[in-house]
Amino acid sequence: MSTVLLYVSMSLDGYVAGPDVSAEHGMGVGGERLHDWMFAEPVSPPDREMLAEIRAEVGATVIGRRTFDFGLPHWRDVPYPVPSFVVTHEARPDLPQPSGTFAFAGDVASAIESAIGSAGAGKVVLMGAEIGRQALRAGLVDELLINHVPVLLGGGTRLFDEVPPTELEPMRVTVSPVVTHVRYRVVR
Repeated sequence: MSTVLLYVSMSLDGYVAGPDVSAEHGMGVGGERLHDWMFAEPVSPPDREMLAEIRAEVGATVIGRRTFDFGLPHWRDVPYPVPSFVVTHEARPDLPQPSGTFAFAGDVASAIESAIGSAGAGKVVLMGAEIGRQALRAGLVDELLINHVPVLLGGGTRLFDEVPPTELEPMRVTVSPVVTHVRYRVVR
């Protein structure tokens, strides 16, 4: 069975998006700084290796509706060349893209179940704070990979609000000049 991985970049004060998320500011005001490490010129070797590792292990994604709405104009495709499942209460037909298809599910559990069925040997990668919180509350997350970015946003969207106490075991720490990647296993 596939591993379910919650993959996010987070400020040191615990935000995965800045304040005032909107169509104009999809990551919130100042939140794009959380992903600067991915697009640096040049990307540092440890960060390049981390990005390649994620690309190689993703077999399917589960995406929140807001992440989908704000991400699609930027991605112009699925975020990874794998099946992608969007959690929404709006019934929609599949949306084919050049590298994969967006399918739509009514809740996080059914989206993860469908993603596991599509991921093969790859991991199911969760994208979006609300999807991450819902999956953590439901006990559906196996691992977290948090890219700790050395910035204080001072406000925005927190990942762990209303998540029950959960024990995490650090699996690996990778340090680069601009971000610290920490992979955790959820202790059951």
